[in-house]
Amino acid sequence: MVTVAVDCMGGDHGPTVTVPAVLSFLRKHPDIQAILVGREEVLKPLVGDDALAAPGARLSVHHATEVVGMDEPPASALRNKKDSSQRVAINLVKEGKADAAVSAGNTGALMATARFVLKMLPGIDRPAICSVLPTVSGQCHMLDLGANVDCTAEHLLQFGIMGAMLVAAVTHREQPSVGLLNIGEEEIKGNEVVKGAAELLRESGLNFYGNVEGDDIFKGTTDVVVCDGFVGNVALKTTEGLAQMLATFLREEFTRGIFARLTALVALPVLKRFKLRTDHRRYNGAVLLGLRGIVVKSHGSADACAFEQALVRAAEAGGNQLIERISSQIAKRAQAIEDGA
Repeated sequence: MVTVAVDCMGGDHGPTVTVPAVLSFLRKHPDIQAILVGREEVLKPLVGDDALAAPGARLSVHHATEVVGMDEPPASALRNKKDSSQRVAINLVKEGKADAAVSAGNTGALMATARFVLKMLPGIDRPAICSVLPTVSGQCHMLDLGANVDCTAEHLLQFGIMGAMLVAAVTHREQPSVGLLNIGEEEIKGNEVVKGAAELLRESGLNFYGNVEGDDIFKGTTDVVVCDGFVGNVALKTTEGLAQMLATFLREEFTRGIFARLTALVALPVLKRFKLRTDHRRYNGAVLLGLRGIVVKSHGSADACAFEQALVRAAEAGGNQLIERISSQIAKRAQAIEDGA
C-alpha cells in the first residue's frame, strides 16, 4: 500500500482545501493511505468522525508545530523552521514512513528543504521540476519548469533520463520518446548547450526523437520535452495565459447578445467537454525529480479538485519504483562512460 505524506498547512488555502482533497482521494483509491501533517488542533476537527480516520484505517494525523509562509525566504524556512509541516512531511519520506510527500506551499522552500533532507541521487547534479501538459493525443511530461535557470548539456541529458523514467513508471511504456526543445528541428539550430545536449541524448540509449519546437509540445510529438528551467517556466506561464485568454474570449462572445446567449445554450454540451479537456486543475502536480525520494509540488492556489490531482501524481510516482528506475539508468550511463574511457 502506497503512503502519501501531505503538508496540509501549505498553499493559499491550507487545510480547508488539502484535508477535503485527501478524504476524497482516499475514497477513490482504496490502496492508498495518507498522513496529514500539520497542527493537530486544526486538522482533527476537519477530519471529524470520518471512517477513514478510525483506528487502523488509512488516514492519520502527524503533528507539526510550524508553517512556512508563502513569501518566506527559503533559507529562513530551512534554518529556522525545522518542525514545519513541509519539512516534517519530507522527513517522513526520508524515514521510509511515506512513499511520497505533497505540498502546495512555498516552492523555493520546498525545493531547498527537499534537497537538504533527501539529498540528490548519485549521478544527478540538480533536481528538476517535471509536470504533465495536455496534448491533442493525450499528454506529455515537460522538464525543467523553473528549478534551474542555467543548465549545461549534461544537466539536460540528466533531465531527459529522469523524465523518461517518470513516464515509464507511470505509463508502463519502457521506451517513451524524448524531445529536446529548440528553435528548430534541424541539428544545426540552437545554442551550444542545446547542440551539446542533443549529441549526448543521441548517444544515451534513450528513445531520442530529436529537436522539437514549441508547437510540438501540444501536438504530442514526444512523451517527454526537455529544456532548461528558464525556457520551461516561460513556456508554461505563456500557455497558462493563453488558456485564460481563450476562455475569456469565449465567455465574452457567448454573452454578447441574446442570440449569442441562445447559441451558447445549444453549444453547452460541447463547451462543457471543451472546458473539461482544457481544465488546468486536471494537470496539477509537479514532481521534483533527482532526489532520493518523491516530492510533488501542487500549485499554491489549487482548489480541492486540483490538489487531489497532485495526490494522484504522488501516488503514481511513489508506487512505481521511480527512484530505482532513475538510479539504474544513471548507473548504466556511468558504466558506459567508464568502459569507454
